[in-house]
Amino acid sequence: MMQNKVDVRGAPLSTAPATTTVINVPVETVVPDHVVWSLFNTIFLNWFCLGFVAFVYSVKARDRKMVGDLTGAQNFASTARCLNIWALVLGLLLTIISIVLLGMAYAAAYGALLQAMQESGRYH
Repeated sequence: MMQNKVDVRGAPLSTAPATTTVINVPVETVVPDHVVWSLFNTIFLNWFCLGFVAFVYSVKARDRKMVGDLTGAQNFASTARCLNIWALVLGLLLTIISIVLLGMAYAAAYGALLQAMQESGRYH
């Protein structure tokens, strides 16, 4: 039986540089679509239909995200967020103003009713 013996000494015989392969794994960019917030504004604070318009833009953002168009999804999501902010602020302000005006109207009506009853002599 013949055995081959190889002596390893020094640097490798090849002077070519070692090649490397770099694989870029795309990181999934999270684009919030604000669908839940838009749905809340549509159901509860839908003054001037801003909540519904925000909901439409949110659904468009979700559709663009599913297709893979992240730039379009970000644009629609940004518009939906802006509309949601306006819907929330206007909804809260107009709801508070409506409650205050309704309370003042009831107080004025109650005062007028008491005055009318006192003048007619039915209330002492």
